Amino acid sequence: MPIGRSRGTYQEAARRLLRDSVLDAVRELLDEKEWSDITMAEVARNAGVSRQTLYNEFESRQGVAQQYILRLVDHFLDEVNEAVVNHPGDARGAISDAFQRFLSAATQDPAVRWALLGRAKAEILSLITTDGWPVLERAVERLAQIMQCNWPKLNEREAQVTATYVGRIALSFIAIPPMTPDTMVEDFTDFVTPYLENAYALARGEASQPQA
Repeated sequence: MPIGRSRGTYQEAARRLLRDSVLDAVRELLDEKEWSDITMAEVARNAGVSRQTLYNEFESRQGVAQQYILRLVDHFLDEVNEAVVNHPGDARGAISDAFQRFLSAATQDPAVRWALLGRAKAEILSLITTDGWPVLERAVERLAQIMQCNWPKLNEREAQVTATYVGRIALSFIAIPPMTPDTMVEDFTDFVTPYLENAYALARGEASQPQA
């Protein structure tokens, strides 16, 4: 193997390890207090790195928070993908299980718990609202890939449109918790399933077309 490639692979692995260490440290600190009360010095100390290393890698405090949320979204979508894979040919079952897993994973995260308690400051909430484009784009890209891998008859546009609106709705449950949490999985499933089933049926040429 060429030396340059080996070195690059090592550097990439080292960088991933550094990022994971920092983001794990953030999660541990969030178990104790809200993000706005956590200093970068605390994050660096808990991660076992210098503040300069922290800023070199993440550039800013907001950069740390954004990478934390992006990693959290990846974790959510890993759960969603597993749910969809476990329900081949069953859109309703896949959607219900996926949304249940999303809610379960979300409520286990300390940053989300602060948001659900109404105590998360704008610094974190803005990352899924006014400054939420990077998070939404990550969610939509992966969700569209999951849909196309598991429902291959869906074309790229159908998967993209569905992923966009499903992603927006799902993130809104964190920013604005529902008034009736006991029924939200069933309500969400009832809302999304008909559209996805019809889109898939149209792709296969099975859906009934409106009469002229």
